[in-house]
Amino acid sequence: MIRNDYRHQYVIGDLQGCFGAFNRLLKVLDFDENQDKLWLAGDIVARGEDSLATLRETKRLADKGALSTVLGNHDITLIATWRGILPIKPKDKTAAIFEADDCDELLNWLRRQPLLLYPDEKTVLTHAGIPPNWQIKEAQKYAQELQNQLSGSLKQLDRLLPKLYSKKADVWSDKLHGYQRMRAIANYLTRMRLCTQDGLLEFSFKESLKDEMPSDFRPWFDWYVVRERRILFGHWAALKAQVDTKNVRALDGGCVWGGSLVAYRLGDGKIIEIK
Repeated sequence: MIRNDYRHQYVIGDLQGCFGAFNRLLKVLDFDENQDKLWLAGDIVARGEDSLATLRETKRLADKGALSTVLGNHDITLIATWRGILPIKPKDKTAAIFEADDCDELLNWLRRQPLLLYPDEKTVLTHAGIPPNWQIKEAQKYAQELQNQLSGSLKQLDRLLPKLYSKKADVWSDKLHGYQRMRAIANYLTRMRLCTQDGLLEFSFKESLKDEMPSDFRPWFDWYVVRERRILFGHWAALKAQVDTKNVRALDGGCVWGGSLVAYRLGDGKIIEIK
């Protein structure tokens, strides 16, 4: 049953395993898990000081109905590492997760999380955004396709995961099928920063909007498209959660890089952040 009587609801940018900052933010918010709701923009884990504790707490709150999250690229990488598809990256502080007694429980929960959510009637949440060549209803459909694959049998999951990684972007067409289609969906929803107007992605650029961008590419949100909902997203730490327009709101404040952990309060749009 979906509750609609929460006191406050907050959308929070990338945690990246920053467990201390997460707890400090919840204290500032006076968060009450019995009255309030959190929505996470993905990338629960990776470079922060305690990804295991962060993952455990997000699952605990989700089990209580006090939290929902979308998957980010680091979350999918964690799942692929768990399944032996990728090695543990030295710069990711996630090894403790794989050594934990509840590892399988945590990762089976994580792989069943969605890639797109509607926090309220005015907003839509994905990790990286929604490209200009997709309408929001299309994005919802495509996100559900990939979620079905990730949350299926382990045999199905193990076939899918190696196909999600490629240095070359797939140009979107609704005629794409199979693993190429799943890879394109994952790239748009979890890895996108720059794209062309027809949705061709560029993967190497991670800098700020002041830096020189490759020719013909712009930030995905700079290609104006009429949207029926405001897009809330994380992923792009260099934006420092400063992009704030009628159509979009960036929420990754780069906490793990020494920036801020940012919460956006639904209803009035107030931003609360801790350095």
